[in-house]
Amino acid sequence: MGQVKASLLQQALDVAERLPPQDQEILIELIQHRLMERRRAEIARNAAATLQALREGRAHYSSIEDLKHDLLPEP
Repeated sequence: MGQVKASLLQQALDVAERLPPQDQEILIELIQHRLMERRRAEIARNAAATLQALREGRAHYSSIEDLKHDLLPEP
């Protein structure tokens, strides 16, 4: 982690530690919620890109056996 990032993180921790315990718990819940929302948005973007690739013929459905055949060398 870079020194600037570490410094910002330390500043955030210092501020959080000065909060009352109840506010610290609320802060944790808010951060967790925002992280989940960010991850959901990322998943939605990936799904949209995959559907677009399917529509454009750049991707296709296949079986696990097809995947193995494509990835593993022939014996």
